[in-house]
Amino acid sequence: MSYILALDQGTTSSRAMLFDRAGAVVAQVSQEFAQIFPQPGWVEHDAREIWSTQLEVAKKCLKMMPNKAADQSIRARTATDSIASTFPISAIGITNQRETTVLWDRKTGQPVANAIVWQDRRTAGRCDELARAGHTGMIQRKTGLVLDAYFSATKLQWLLDNVPGAREKAEKGELAFGTIDSWLVWNLTQGSVHVTDVSNASRTMLFNLHTLQWDDELLGLFNIPRGVLPEVVASSGVVGATNAELLGTAIPIAGIAGDQQAATFGQVCFEPGMAKNTYGTGCFMLMNTGSKPVVSKNKLLTTVGWQLDAKAKVKPQATYCLEGSVFMGGATIQWLRDGLQIIQSAADVQPLAASVPDTGDVYLVPAFAGMGTPHWDPYARGALLGMTRGTTRAHIARAALEAIALQSADVFRAMSLDAGLPLKALRVDGGASKNDLLMQMQADFSGVVVVRPKVLEATALGAAYLAGLAVGFWASCDELAALWKIDKIFEPKISADERKAKLARWYKAVGQAGHWVES
Repeated sequence: MSYILALDQGTTSSRAMLFDRAGAVVAQVSQEFAQIFPQPGWVEHDAREIWSTQLEVAKKCLKMMPNKAADQSIRARTATDSIASTFPISAIGITNQRETTVLWDRKTGQPVANAIVWQDRRTAGRCDELARAGHTGMIQRKTGLVLDAYFSATKLQWLLDNVPGAREKAEKGELAFGTIDSWLVWNLTQGSVHVTDVSNASRTMLFNLHTLQWDDELLGLFNIPRGVLPEVVASSGVVGATNAELLGTAIPIAGIAGDQQAATFGQVCFEPGMAKNTYGTGCFMLMNTGSKPVVSKNKLLTTVGWQLDAKAKVKPQATYCLEGSVFMGGATIQWLRDGLQIIQSAADVQPLAASVPDTGDVYLVPAFAGMGTPHWDPYARGALLGMTRGTTRAHIARAALEAIALQSADVFRAMSLDAGLPLKALRVDGGASKNDLLMQMQADFSGVVVVRPKVLEATALGAAYLAGLAVGFWASCDELAALWKIDKIFEPKISADERKAKLARWYKAVGQAGHWVES
């Protein structure tokens, strides 16, 4: 009996999960960590806490292995032992919150500052400067991304320019940059491996989609020394092994992918035209577009999905995706819990929202960190509109659920237009996809069948699949596709006219929240 260990480092929590050969979860552990908000629009994480929580949940998850012989196997190993076939963990797959930027000292391994989170808007002004200087087109052609503070390049430039001594050390090669995958691999290997995979690299705004390499023109534009960058590797392939002292033995690190690309892989969207939506802290919809990048005409992002077989002598072909990004998905429910304190747990939102038949024409636009696809407005801010004396917390809770589905419906429409045909089904995953009311809203507002699989942890599952393929735990993508099973199907229940009217009110609300902050 053997397993794949998936490390799923998210925006609000670090998780570890064990998967068996059937793709089923046999153990999982999760731990939240602190969210830091130094100023309005700023979001930070302590990268050291990210590492400590991720290591802690990994250790706890290993102790939960059904194979009781694992403990003896671990105790019997020494740091110099090779990985034995009897050890029950075949490989580790890593998936991570993307774009979040860490800069650390190569010698001490310590971050020079807090990590700047993908939601952070502090560099919106820098993006405006670059747009006025005429760089938008070049950036989009090379990276597939819109010029926005969402991505890593301006965050890294900010750290180099604002942390005392950082730029000087970076020029000397003394600092290392990475997204969270790089930070975890560095710590798991105790500084011996500094890599990122193509999917994470494609979210930095420093990576050329067409050459699959760091781009000198982009590095010059953002004034980034090449010496801080990690080596770019394929998403599936052994890049190193964990230090034996951390988890009891050296385990191959064999899969790396950004969370949304990993979820697309976990949903086995292997054919062009297949699409999924993940309901996590944000909501992220991706559609497989095949072996060539497709330029969006509707403000979607073009991104690398994954790349298999790092051992190939000729660099293997990448799979590309179109992506739409909603910044506030599950985080909207977290705000109801922690900010407004109208629910005690996330699970409370469904019965509360279901206690009223509609929102009473109340609309929540959760633009707390600006708005993503298709608006790309970093200066939008949250708005709660249409309230009367009769508005209750139940109406607000229902409006929050509707906001998640309405934002995703906007993305789905853009994706359908780019695809050139109406998409017939949307695969869903992530914690909030357990919410039947939300999934029905999604089907109603998007006008499409929503399909929920039995395994909702597609992000971690995708990381496990990528690692498992690299070490022969699974033989092929066809084998993985056969493991995917349907849990429930949601079909639209409202008419086309009702849908049109609902979306019209939503667009009016979005207009009220737009460009709220002075640039």
